[in-house]
Amino acid sequence: MRPLRRLLDKIGPQFANGGRFESYQAIYEMVDTLLYSPPDVSRHAPHVRDAIDLKRVMGLVVIGVLPCAAMAMWSTGFHANLAIQELGLVAPAGWRGAAMATLGIGHNPNDVGAATFHGLLYFLPIYVVTLAAGGVWEVLFAGIRNHEINEGFFVTSILYALTLPATTPLWQVALGISFGVVMAKEVFGGTGKNFMNPALAGRAFLYFAYPVEMSGESVWTPPIDVVTGATPLAIGAERGVQGIFEEGVTWMDAFLGPIQGSIGETSTLACLIGGAFIVYTGVASWRIIAGVMLGMFATATLFNAVGSVDNPMFAMPWYWHLVLGGFAFGMIFMATDPVTACVTNPGRWVFGVLVGVITVVIRVVNVAFPEGIMLAILFANVFAPTIDHFVVRANITRRLRRSV
Repeated sequence: MRPLRRLLDKIGPQFANGGRFESYQAIYEMVDTLLYSPPDVSRHAPHVRDAIDLKRVMGLVVIGVLPCAAMAMWSTGFHANLAIQELGLVAPAGWRGAAMATLGIGHNPNDVGAATFHGLLYFLPIYVVTLAAGGVWEVLFAGIRNHEINEGFFVTSILYALTLPATTPLWQVALGISFGVVMAKEVFGGTGKNFMNPALAGRAFLYFAYPVEMSGESVWTPPIDVVTGATPLAIGAERGVQGIFEEGVTWMDAFLGPIQGSIGETSTLACLIGGAFIVYTGVASWRIIAGVMLGMFATATLFNAVGSVDNPMFAMPWYWHLVLGGFAFGMIFMATDPVTACVTNPGRWVFGVLVGVITVVIRVVNVAFPEGIMLAILFANVFAPTIDHFVVRANITRRLRRSV
């Protein structure tokens, strides 16, 4: 039984009589495709029986990233409330403090609800500005090209917002997403035609344009900008794993997520939970994820064997690379972007290994840039069409030899 469909069938003529048939039709199609399978799907061979479309693919990705968003809000609020407690402040400063006081919400870092709500007050403005600024460009280009507005930007927006530090100025948030949407997506034709991940392109633009706010070497701890702390990855680049331990951060802390860093990248566990969902639903390719892990493991192990007296990153084992920085987030949600990654199965392996290798090389060799995963994915995005081309050509050559 489909009660919502029957309801729309009843109110549809009223919309039509009032001259609003197109609005009714849009609502009908939205409900029908979002909640139900199409009534005309084929159920027997040899027909394809998959009703998946862009809307459902993007919806599944958003669901997959929700654990990261939930952990992001708690972790951000936890550090904010912890700073308030350590500084002996009465309440958070500014409008956030007024909102929490009005609702009677305290700032105890051990209160999960209070910490999550405080983190929401940092995440929500960033996400709203991202939606507003990026949405303007989406609507503008859709109007010029007479294209429909699709759901792809919702995934871009939430992934972009989760890669930013909690105290990123809102004007920089708008500038970064504008660059990502326009220069990495719309100028190439829009959704499905971009060769580079727009969320990562916007994040990379902010990093190189405003490195002080984005470097990760001195991430601001809400609610006061004078309270700073380097991310564990930045500490590791300077003093190695021992330095991370000296700062009171264990491997389990880095795996679970209560550490400093960008909003949604700190919890490897949340990333893996979301990754298991999108791989199970077929949205993400497990070959890419496995390739990234393989490339990272092999390269990190090689550097461990080579060793270095001056560079402590040579000694960082692979399991620390996994939980530090945005490696897990990038591997699960960025590298598996079906538009900008390889589409052939052998190509996905090569693409993933390339991302893993370059990530560790940047982290270990380039001491000025301790992260690596962001640039590695963007670099691999550029070569993805070439990788697929050689895979296809190799397959054609193999088939021709077979026919001789």
